[in-house]
Amino acid sequence: MRWGSYILVTDGPLPPHGEVAIVLQGSILAQRARLAGAAQLLQNGTVMRILLSLPRESYWGQSLEPIAKSYIERTYGQLTAAHTLFCETGQEVNSTEQEAVVLAGCVKEQGWDSIILVTSDYHTRRSKMIWRRVLKRRSFPIEHLWVDGVKDKEFHRDGWWKDRLSAKIWVMECTKLLWTFATSFD
Repeated sequence: MRWGSYILVTDGPLPPHGEVAIVLQGSILAQRARLAGAAQLLQNGTVMRILLSLPRESYWGQSLEPIAKSYIERTYGQLTAAHTLFCETGQEVNSTEQEAVVLAGCVKEQGWDSIILVTSDYHTRRSKMIWRRVLKRRSFPIEHLWVDGVKDKEFHRDGWWKDRLSAKIWVMECTKLLWTFATSFD
């Protein structure tokens, strides 16, 4: 059990430079951690842009882009906000694969071929598998794909079995990883 969380995580060095950091959607805490990770990549010069995946509207029918832009500017500064683009997803997006399909279209529009996915560390292995599959199925010529796993407060890699929420995330992510692996042979 001590090393069970490593099943979910793929670690690898990030490149010295990539074109864009793509922030995948998640819970509120996960989203904040992922955005902070992408902002760090931008601020240290690893990427030139951030692409933030956003639902088209909030539960109350408001556009989220102005709210997100204001938050980024207030939290990470005007320069980070100026280098952040948004890719809106619709109500039909409720999985990593569906999000990858929509985001791949936004990436293609920009002409990027070197991307870094920014997601929670426990989500790295599965998201990388899904993105590779989506890009391959769409004959999308991405030359370089990396995943940057950030720590978020909802999952504790060490001692995950001692925390109810971490254990729940581990079980769900392992199940999703098995499903992703099983469906990757079609």
